[in-house]
Amino acid sequence: MAKRFFKGLWDYIKKADIILWLLLAMISAYSLVLLRSVDYATGSGYFRTQLLAIGLGVAAAVVVTLIDYAEIANFWYLLAGFSIFLMVYTSFFGEQVVGSGGVDAKAWINIAGRTFQSSELVKIAFILTFAKHLDVLRKGSKLDHPLHVMLLGCHALVPMLLCEMQGDTGAAIVFFAIFLTMSLSAGIKLRYFAALGGIVLVALPLLWMFVMKDYQKARFTAVFNLEDPTVQMEDGYQQYQGRISIGSGRLDGTGLFNGTRVANKSVPFQQSDYIFSVAGEELGFIGCSLILLLLLLFMAKVLHVASTSRDDLGRYICFGFFGMIALQSVSNIGMCLALLPAMGVTLPFFSAGGSSAACMYLGFGLVQAVYMRRKESDGMRLKRKQPLRFFYKQLKDI
Repeated sequence: MAKRFFKGLWDYIKKADIILWLLLAMISAYSLVLLRSVDYATGSGYFRTQLLAIGLGVAAAVVVTLIDYAEIANFWYLLAGFSIFLMVYTSFFGEQVVGSGGVDAKAWINIAGRTFQSSELVKIAFILTFAKHLDVLRKGSKLDHPLHVMLLGCHALVPMLLCEMQGDTGAAIVFFAIFLTMSLSAGIKLRYFAALGGIVLVALPLLWMFVMKDYQKARFTAVFNLEDPTVQMEDGYQQYQGRISIGSGRLDGTGLFNGTRVANKSVPFQQSDYIFSVAGEELGFIGCSLILLLLLLFMAKVLHVASTSRDDLGRYICFGFFGMIALQSVSNIGMCLALLPAMGVTLPFFSAGGSSAACMYLGFGLVQAVYMRRKESDGMRLKRKQPLRFFYKQLKDI
């Protein structure tokens, strides 16, 4: 039994992208170190929660790699139906968070005493369903047809509107970034993006006047007025404090487990949205640069996997995951540096948050699945009538 297990494990390692696994391991370890420092300073328990989420996420990622991603995408209608149900359910029965300045979001559900952000799982499902949509249009030579391009836009609009129903604009923007990245990777003509840009420009003043809430407007204006003492104490408080923490670390930081501002909880949500400020204070410019380097290398490797994919479907999946990581990284770090408005977007793999971390690993599993089948022509096909038997056989072989 042991011999068979190790043989299966070795076969898996030979097929997998080890460099991508190693990059993920380094990112995960770095995240845990930062959260352990927050726990040490504040007596919280984020490290333990993150460790559990990483364990579950890695297990889910391994399971996903055992199944052909094309066969998972074949069940797009189940993924789409479940995603809509989950988002609508959350909108009506989810956990409501009401904050200062008019913040009112209902984007979490309670599962066994723990909160789960439904949009995090739906992001992964959307990558699969949208990749399948693009693949079907590509095979039917319909990617240049105006009606089908509009339908692609409607496909993306559904989760974006559902996020707005929940009061989670940050998640809606992430869905939009995934849509743009995947559409560009599919080769949709630039004239459609130009038209979309025109629509956005026309819509922005209307959104500002009639759709955006006062606290959302305040977050935008705060970025340009952080030198105002009133803004520093109110709408721009988090970003102002975050920028101070990052600057206080200088080149090499005050040292791990030695951040006075971390201990005093000077930056609200430092374990999640502002984890970059913890690295800035305790590890300085070097620690922040390491985060950027690891994320850039990780994203570059995802793009490399996309370039070696056996088919368009796999390429679209990789680009969707890349778009999600890239947008969240830029938004989060820009927010922490007070270069962009606060949107409540987490730093991929680094921020504390069980649902965010676990679902990121699920997306990583899809990218690994694309890599592990790059040399196959038709791929291993999962019989639709016997998915459980196939799944059991794959686990047994390992």
